[in-house]
Formats: sequence, C-alpha cells, structure tokens
Amino acid sequence: MTQLTEIRWHGRGGQGAKTASLLLADVAFSIGKYVQGFPEYGPERMGAPITAYNRISGEKILVHSNIYEPDYVVVVDDTLLDVVDVTKGLKKEGAIIINTEKSQEEVKKHLKGYSGNVYIINAREISEACLGKYFPNTPMLAAVVKVSEVMDENTFIEQMRASFKHKFSSKSEVIEGNMKALERSLKEVRK
Repeated sequence: MTQLTEIRWHGRGGQGAKTASLLLADVAFSIGKYVQGFPEYGPERMGAPITAYNRISGEKILVHSNIYEPDYVVVVDDTLLDVVDVTKGLKKEGAIIINTEKSQEEVKKHLKGYSGNVYIINAREISEACLGKYFPNTPMLAAVVKVSEVMDENTFIEQMRASFKHKFSSKSEVIEGNMKALERSLKEVRK
C-alpha cells in the first residue's frame, strides 16, 4: 500500500475538530485520494472532549476502525493535555500539533515523555485576527496539512477555496476570512 496517513484529532464539542476532519477528507478525496473521516461519539455535549479521525491514502483503505497508532495527532484545545492521553499510540516518527499560546517547553511537560516531533500554533490568535471570532478548526486544518504533507499546500489552498465558495456562496467575507486563516496558519505552525 502506498503511504497511508492516519490522523487523530482531539478537541472539545463545538470547536470544530469533527468538521475539520471531514473537510480534510473532502479535500483529499477531491484530489483523488482514498479517505476516511469520522468522529468517535460518546456522551457529547458542548465543551466535552471529542475525538475524530482521518485516514488518507493513494490506494483503497481496507481497515475500518478507530485509529490506535496515528502518524499525527491534532490537539485543538491545549486544556485537553491534562485530561486526555493525547500521545497514546502516537508514532515517534510522526508528530503532534497543538493549538496553544504556550511555549514548546511548557507543552512538552504535558506529553508524558513523548519524544517525537512537537509543533505548536496559536489558532486563537489567527482565527480572531482573520475571522473576528474564535474558530480554531480552520487554522488547525492548515497546520496538519503543512506538518503531515498529505497534499501539496497550493493544491490544498485551491481546493479549500472551491469548498468554501460552494458552502458560503453568499458570504464572501466568510470565504476570505477562512482563506486568510488557512494561509497564515501554513506559515505560522512551528516545530
């Protein structure tokens, strides 16, 4: 099988982790990849921890289960670092991407000794500057594309613009704000 990339998302209900995982699946599918994008449901409520998943491959995906050993983990809310074992099963050659205002050194203290790559991004600052509100899923979506390299960045931007134009055809300000957040996030996610 060609490169199968598995991604696990951790967020809180209402932050858009599920939506971001589904958007990533849609965009990867639109460029000819085989994909899966799905949430794991429990007693969900606004603010409760949620998990979502992506599988992206150049060949058919034959496994249909949760992802227990992801290549990448996306943490949409850094308060989950002390609540959920976000590094559980995370491959050392993969990476974790965390939305935080904290430094790498501060964040690493909460990762239970994970020795792989750690990336941080301030999705709050980006979304508030570009969208006028706190929607962390758009910056985190761009960050995982940048870090995982599941697709070319320019292709990702083109496909996201087409997706946003379709979804928000009568709200050009929403399209432009989201596009600015994506582009800025691709530049600001850091190791």
